Amino acid sequence: MKKIINQPENVLEEMVSGIVRANEEKLERLEDSYVIKQRNLNDQVSLVSGGGSGHEPSHAGFVGDGMLQAAVCGQVFTSPTTDEVLKAIQAVDTGKGVLLIIKNYSGDVMNFEMAMEMAEMEDIEVQKVIIDDDIALGEDESEQGKRGVAGTVLLHKILGAAARKGYSLDELAELGQAVVDNVNSLGVGLRGATVPEVGKPGFTLAEDEIEFGIGIHGEAGYKREKLQPSKEMASEMLGKLKEAFNWSDGDEFALLVNGMGGTPLMEQYIFFNDTLNHLEADGIQTPFRKVGDYMTSIEMQGVSLTLLKLQDDWLDLLNEDVDTIGW
Repeated sequence: MKKIINQPENVLEEMVSGIVRANEEKLERLEDSYVIKQRNLNDQVSLVSGGGSGHEPSHAGFVGDGMLQAAVCGQVFTSPTTDEVLKAIQAVDTGKGVLLIIKNYSGDVMNFEMAMEMAEMEDIEVQKVIIDDDIALGEDESEQGKRGVAGTVLLHKILGAAARKGYSLDELAELGQAVVDNVNSLGVGLRGATVPEVGKPGFTLAEDEIEFGIGIHGEAGYKREKLQPSKEMASEMLGKLKEAFNWSDGDEFALLVNGMGGTPLMEQYIFFNDTLNHLEADGIQTPFRKVGDYMTSIEMQGVSLTLLKLQDDWLDLLNEDVDTIGW
């Protein structure tokens, strides 16, 4: 796999530098760290997220007014360290508390929770929301439970808008858990991703194979099948999502079709079109729709499909303006 890099071991350093230097009016980098923060903080509860790199624009692309106040970048597909998370918490605390948004991977959860405990020892009020929206595997099929994937981006958006409106830390934590309880995602992979320092794909598929339920780090899905038309992929994935939600005619959802990094927008829009056709035939309303690369897996070819069952004022929060590079 050919890549536009220098030395594989310098990928994180050079990427973080590039992101900040390209967006100096919005972003700044904490000294001697891989933490990217909003340059000018508002007087509000601050939101911090992050994880291993390789999922861009997640999470640094969602730092800015109306979304996150800081993103902690780990090495490729590797959880950021506890010290890095703590630096982020310290840097963005305005006195109103910090909410951590954590994808459900054992390393992320452990390091973010340890940083949370250390921050609390410094009298910084911190709470957390752990997102586990991937329904590819059941709770009992994976040691860590369900994985956190592209639904995380919708969580960033809703919580970011609410924080800017002045929600308290307790209110944001409660809202975040409600979102987690109402969002589900599922992916399909056509080609694996190559970590720069490894130099070969994390998994391989034959030219005529696809895998349903693939994870954002190349984790195994729930079945492999022969390549099929987009509308059949959409039907398979929506069947699983319908089962998870047990939806009814007239239910309203936010719909996110997410590219995995190596999927042309042409194909993403074809898949979106097929998805929407299926949903409309089922009587499902989708007043909020997004298509594009939001939670990628380096150059993996494939898409994920996220549905969020809308409640209360969530649609308004999703439609609030933001000032980020990734939304």
